[in-house]
Amino acid sequence: MLALDGVDVAIAGTRVLRGVSLRIDAGARVALVGRNGAGKTTTLRAIMGLVPLTAGRIGFADTNLAEVPAHKRTALGIGYAPEERRLFPTFTVEQNLRLPAEVLKLPEAEIARRLEKAYAILPELRDLAVRRAGGLSGGQGKMVALGRALMVGTKLVLLDEPFQGLAPALAKRYGEALLRLREAEPGLAVLISESNPDLLKPMVDSAFLIERGEVRPTSL
Repeated sequence: MLALDGVDVAIAGTRVLRGVSLRIDAGARVALVGRNGAGKTTTLRAIMGLVPLTAGRIGFADTNLAEVPAHKRTALGIGYAPEERRLFPTFTVEQNLRLPAEVLKLPEAEIARRLEKAYAILPELRDLAVRRAGGLSGGQGKMVALGRALMVGTKLVLLDEPFQGLAPALAKRYGEALLRLREAEPGLAVLISESNPDLLKPMVDSAFLIERGEVRPTSL
């Protein structure tokens, strides 16, 4: 499904990723754990094409992602929920959810189907549907970012530090949503970056540890 082979990334002349290699099969739930600054976010951004590779290859299914511009990668079935959420504050929650599917010019019936799926996994979003995103709490924004990723992530979803800054009650609800997602979409691969591996134990099958831009398998 997803394969990183010897991936290097340098930012402002500093080598951030050093020969990163990992594989994620269809339906796998995988954690990428490490301290802040270890390279977790850069790894996810490299997959999405938001930072250029200086070496290595990223393959997705039968596609070399280096040949796919960043703005076209969602069309391959990849959803991404960045750590900073990046919602449109003047849009409603539902408008934020619908936006990536509308950009892909999906039929209205398909958008409606995916929206219902997102609401089934994240039922609190239905109650927030008409709220402006700018009025949400940080935790609510994380939920919206997950729902938005699910609107286009039919094969792979990348979640960057989804639990960071969440109050315990909201972190529990977010975890429950990920468990519902697994039941609803068993073939969907999910890669979750997180600083605290204990939060991910019930939700993932395997894990990689990243330290100073280098990755190796680990246990939670």
